[in-house]
Amino acid sequence: MVRKKKFMLSTTQIILLSFLAVILIGSVLLALPISSASGDAVPYLDALFTATTSTCVTGLVTLPTVSTWSVFGQIVILLLIQIGGLGVITVMSGLMILLNKKMGIGDRLLIQDAFNLNSMSGLSKFVKKVLFGTIVIEGIGAILYMIVFIPEFGARGIWISIFNSVSAFCNAGIDIFAENSLCDYATNPLINAVTSVLIILGGLGYIVWWDVLRVMKSRAGKSIKVFKHLTLHSKIAITVTAGLIFVGAIFIFIFEYANPLTIGGLSLFDKIQVSFFQSITTRTAGFASIPQENLTNSSATISIILMIIGGSPVGTAGGIKTVTFAILVCSAFATIRNKKSATLFGRRISEESIKKAVAVVVAFLTICTASTVLLMATNSVSAIDAVYETVSATATVGLSRNLTSTLNEFGKLIIIVTMYLGRVGPISLAVAIGSKNESQNVISEPTEDISIG
Repeated sequence: MVRKKKFMLSTTQIILLSFLAVILIGSVLLALPISSASGDAVPYLDALFTATTSTCVTGLVTLPTVSTWSVFGQIVILLLIQIGGLGVITVMSGLMILLNKKMGIGDRLLIQDAFNLNSMSGLSKFVKKVLFGTIVIEGIGAILYMIVFIPEFGARGIWISIFNSVSAFCNAGIDIFAENSLCDYATNPLINAVTSVLIILGGLGYIVWWDVLRVMKSRAGKSIKVFKHLTLHSKIAITVTAGLIFVGAIFIFIFEYANPLTIGGLSLFDKIQVSFFQSITTRTAGFASIPQENLTNSSATISIILMIIGGSPVGTAGGIKTVTFAILVCSAFATIRNKKSATLFGRRISEESIKKAVAVVVAFLTICTASTVLLMATNSVSAIDAVYETVSATATVGLSRNLTSTLNEFGKLIIIVTMYLGRVGPISLAVAIGSKNESQNVISEPTEDISIG
C-alpha cells in the first residue's frame, strides 16, 4: 500500500497566508453596509484596498477614512492595523499565552520566522514583552493626543486619540479626523512630537527596545555609556535611524525653504519642525503634514530614498530596513578599499548577512520596478508620481502625491498586490514560493571570474 505524502505548509507560507486571510476577512467586513458612514455598502474593490492598506500598515487610501467609514468600519480598520503592525502570528501567540495554552515547536517556529529571530529560546517571554510594550506606548501616545483632540472634538477626541496612537506606532498613517492627514496640525509641536516619537519607536524595532533597557538596567548607577554596550544590531539601527532623520530633514529644509506651497510661508521654527516631520514620516509612517504633490522634485526624490530604506528589522516599519542599508554601504566601501571583509563598530559582517541584504534589495527593487511600469501602462500618471506611489506601497509608507484616489481598477489592484508583497517581505515571499532546498547539494559548480563594472 502506497501512502500519500502529507502536505505541509512551511512556517513562512503560513505567515503569508495568515496575512492574506486577515485581509480577506477584513475586506468582507468593510464591504458590509454597517461599515459605511452613509449606510450604503462601498464597492468591494475599495473595501479590499482599505483592508489591505490597513493590514499591511501602509496608509494609502482610495476613499477618505474620516467620511467614508462608520464607527464600526473604523473599529475594523483599527483592528486590522493593530494585527498588521504586530503580526498575525504575534496576536495569535498572545491569545494562546492569555489562555494559558502551551506553545508547541510549530508555534515557536512560526514566532521565530515572524520576527526573523535567530533563536527559539525565550519566545514566550519575548511575545509577552512585545504585547505589553505595545500597549504601554500606544496608551501613553493616546493620552498625550487627548490634550489636543478632546478640547477640539469633545468626547470623540478620545476615540480619535486612540486610533491615531495605534496608527502612528504601527506606522500605518491612517487617521480619522481630516481628509488631508496632519496638514492642519503641521505647526502643532505636541502633535508633531508625539507622532514622531511613536513612529520612531515603532520603526526602531522591539529588539532595540529590549537591548537598550537591558544595558540601562545592567549599568544603573554607573558612568559607563549605554551605547558602547549595545549589540551590533542596535548600534546600527539607532545610528542609521538618527543619521537619516537629520540628513533627510536638512535636505528637505533646503529644498523647500522658499516653496510657498509647503513651508515657504512658515516661521523658521515651523520650517524646521515640518522638515523633521517629513523626514521621519517617510520612514514608512505615511502621515503628511504638507501636501506631497507640492514638494519640489528634489524633496520628492529625497523622500523616495528615505522610503526605500525604511525602518529597522523586527519592528512595525517597512522598506529594505536600516540594517540592510548599512550592511550594503559598508560592504561596498570595503570592496572599494580592497578590504577582505566589511566591518561595523569593530565587528565583522558575515558573508551570509551581506547575501541576505543583496537579496532583499533586489527583490524590493524588482517589485517597485514591475509595479511602476504596470501602473504607468494602465493609468495616465507622470513618472515621479508613479515611482512615489509604488515605492510608498512597497515600503508600506502610505504617502501619495494625490494619486491613489484617482487610480482605475487596474491601478488599485496593482497597488493592492504591491502593498501585500511589501508587507510580507520580498525575501519571505521567495522562501515561501521556493519548494526545493538547495542547501543539501554537495556538488559544487566550477568557478569562473567575470568582469564587474
